Parts: sequence; C-alpha cells; structure tokens
Amino acid sequence: MVKSKEWNWSVVTDSSWNEPSGDVYYYVNRWKKKNLNSFLDLGCGLGRHSILFAENGFDTYSIDLSQYGIEVLDNKASELGLDIKTTVGDIHNLPFDANMFDCLLAYHTISHTDTRGIKIIISEINRVLKTNGEFFATLCSKHGSAFTNKPYPRIDENTILRTEEPELNVPHFYTDLDGVRNLFKDFELIKIRHIEDIFNDTSSWHYFIHGIKRE
Repeated sequence: MVKSKEWNWSVVTDSSWNEPSGDVYYYVNRWKKKNLNSFLDLGCGLGRHSILFAENGFDTYSIDLSQYGIEVLDNKASELGLDIKTTVGDIHNLPFDANMFDCLLAYHTISHTDTRGIKIIISEINRVLKTNGEFFATLCSKHGSAFTNKPYPRIDENTILRTEEPELNVPHFYTDLDGVRNLFKDFELIKIRHIEDIFNDTSSWHYFIHGIKRE
C-alpha cells in the first residue's frame, strides 16, 4: 500500500476551501431530522464541514493527516466557542471505537490512497459506523481527464500521484460505477451520482455516494 501523504494546506489560497460544499447542507438537515448526532468528518482538511456540523449541534469529531489543517480547525473552533474533538491521524487506521458514529462525511478525502488502501479505508468506515448509521462520501472517477489524459506517475492500474502543490505526491485512486458498487457492497446504497465540476476550464469527475450500514 502506498504511504499516506497529507495536503500542503499552508500554500492553499483559494477561499472556497473554507466554505462548506453545497451538497453537505442536505446531509446536515437530513441527519438532524433523523437524530443522528455523533458525527465524524473523515479527512477534515481546514475544517469547513466540521464547523458546519458543530454549529448545527452535532457531537463532532474530526480527523486529518495534516497537523497544519487540524491547528487551523482548532483555532476556528476556539474562536467560535465550538466543541470539536480533533485528531491528527491516518484514515486507514482510525483511532475510534467500533460502532461509535451515527453519521460520517468523507468529502474528497478517501480517494487519497491506492487500490489496496481504499478497501482498508472503507472497512474502517464500516467498523466505526453504528448499525443504521449513514455516510456521504466521494470518489474520483476514471472519467476525469486527470486519470485519462495527463501523464501523472502511476502507482497501480487505478492510482496516480499528483505532481503539483498542494497535492504534491498525494495518491489519487480512481474508479468506475462497478467499482463503486463493489467497494461499498457491504452497505445499502441509497444514491450514487456521477458529477462533472468545471473550474477555470478544467474538468473533474467524481462519484457522490450516500449509504447506510445495515446488519
């Protein structure tokens, strides 16, 4: 398995990384209505979604490999008077008890591994979610030009290494629809979306996956 590598958040200047994604507001509302309270932000980055969930009353836990990102989140939480329990750690080996969380977000994070690593990460998601707990996760799609057209170094048939900051040497795992269904075969999948985002004429495709852990 390829070694985990964190984002270099210290060089990120795009303010969008401080704003929650529009998709995530739906899950804040859905999970509040379902009384799913214990929440894990898996690969929280600078904490944009952790802040959102904590402000909405969730018992919020956050983990990221980046010490810098966690320090930024800790400072934000302190300024806002929010209780967010943060951890610097690797999402391949979560330091949490089994069946601990009602809901889990993994937004543009679990793709940062290789073919072997993604299976480990998803097994960890399964382990820490309670029965009937829900997750919302994204995965990189092989439809994207970064996988199909750009000469990035290959780790395996599904994985490239990025060669620019802030993702220098960060692995990216890519999949197709059958791969998504196979990886999450132990969950009930509620919805899978395949979406193209375009930023400054650059196309990026991802799968957006909503599932539930069942018995």
